[in-house]
Amino acid sequence: MEVLTNGFLLGATYALLAMGLTLQYGVARIMNLANGEMLVAGAFAAFWAFTANQISPFYAVLFVVPLAFIFNWLVYRYLLTPLVRRAKSQGQLEVDTILATFGMSFALVGIMLMLFGGEFFTYSYLAEPFEIFGSPYGLNRVVACLASVFICGLLFWAIYTTRIGMAMRALTSNPDAASLVAIDVPRMSALAFSLGGAVSAVGGIMLSTFLTLDASIGVVFTMKALIIVIMGGVGDIRGAIIAAMVLGIAETLVASLIDPGLTLAAAYLLFILVLLFKPEGLFGRKAI
Repeated sequence: MEVLTNGFLLGATYALLAMGLTLQYGVARIMNLANGEMLVAGAFAAFWAFTANQISPFYAVLFVVPLAFIFNWLVYRYLLTPLVRRAKSQGQLEVDTILATFGMSFALVGIMLMLFGGEFFTYSYLAEPFEIFGSPYGLNRVVACLASVFICGLLFWAIYTTRIGMAMRALTSNPDAASLVAIDVPRMSALAFSLGGAVSAVGGIMLSTFLTLDASIGVVFTMKALIIVIMGGVGDIRGAIIAAMVLGIAETLVASLIDPGLTLAAAYLLFILVLLFKPEGLFGRKAI
């Protein structure tokens, strides 16, 4: 039970990162390999807010969300839009955006190394025991989990009950058909990409309260987000949430029963198994 609870606490926070990439790849059709760097930037903001200003890292959400949204909108508008316009197929778009965002990830890592250095950073926030089913867990993990569940629930509600959410789901299903029913595809894609980046940055805030991070670790979280998105089904919010839980529990099991150094190997193994046996994901549709 303790392992499953730890896995759930971790998986709920992973779900935020996966939701960000789901919006960017599933809706905007952009495979953003700099997604993990947005997470690290959000973590740095929380670290700065707590250590330099002695305020709760969760207050960093108030300025991280608008800044991350604006930054990602600018990236989409001036870096990715020309690639979207010239792409003659979805395959070409994916190749072009993978190369562009891969280079952007290196640029962002370099900027963060210049600003914050290459040392690991961590801070002690709500680092006290909290009992669940008679076992102690870090209160910071519990609070981060509850905050992640709330944000994921809010996004789920918005995607499935609002007109903007309906438009985003239409883009996920068929971008060409969406334009025929008066949906502004470029504008909606920019909104989804920007919102996805902001959500990933918030995920970094949550993870920073109980994980030790550094400027170059974003690639690890990009890989985990990609695994979750593909495992859950590209563009499917429900699948991303469930797949995040599966990955969190799998990593916790491996860390507890075998060796903590093998958690990345376990994530990669899950990725390979999904690609081999269910490439469309848990809730994805098979290609016709």
